[in-house]
Amino acid sequence: MNELFNIYCDESCHLEHDRQKVMVLGAVWMPTDAVKEVSTRISEIKQEHGLHPHAEIKWTKVSTSKQRLYLDLANYFFDVDSLRFRAIVAPKDGLMHMEHQQTHDEWYYKMYFDMLKIIFSPTGRYHVYLDIKDSRGGRKVNKLHEVLCNNLYDFKREIIQRVQIIRSDESQVMQLADVLIGVISYVNRGLTGSAAKMALVEKVRARTGYTLTRSTLYREEKFNIFCWLPSWKEQ
Repeated sequence: MNELFNIYCDESCHLEHDRQKVMVLGAVWMPTDAVKEVSTRISEIKQEHGLHPHAEIKWTKVSTSKQRLYLDLANYFFDVDSLRFRAIVAPKDGLMHMEHQQTHDEWYYKMYFDMLKIIFSPTGRYHVYLDIKDSRGGRKVNKLHEVLCNNLYDFKREIIQRVQIIRSDESQVMQLADVLIGVISYVNRGLTGSAAKMALVEKVRARTGYTLTRSTLYREEKFNIFCWLPSWKEQ
């Protein structure tokens, strides 16, 4: 039987009128049989730094007092071969939704499709988990599942078996995804005001060798970034 993978997705600055210049969608993914071990180790790292094992870690909580915790979590991600990350950075200025006959929500799910599509292999099986955002998410997620499967001619949903909304506070790996997405968002919004957050940015830069503001190679497997541009900016 083909190997099964879990993909944990989250986003930063995805709202249309939040006055942020870029949106970042990202995912941490791994073989499903590694999830228990990884989740346990993340809980242990929390405890080593004085947190309850079920306390939620997230980018907005990165601070001077917790800097070492988040640096250890980043190092753990890079030290474990089974953990991988993919993000798409998309500018939100001048999107011209009306000209393209789409809503902001429709564009958002197109970006989700672009972020996820290179993760999938026809020789694998996948469960995709998205952080819950609003009461309308179920309908949108069903549509995303349909589009992803159609792209792979996976009409029986044998490859992408599940696309499901979960709560981030219930998943250690989803929380790790939030932190890594926060790093990419912080850099690409040009922010530098938090020393603790900048320390985490520099840690990720050092471990990847990337600026985090440019696309990596398409087939980069450990830490993959795609900086998307609307077609009119590419001309």
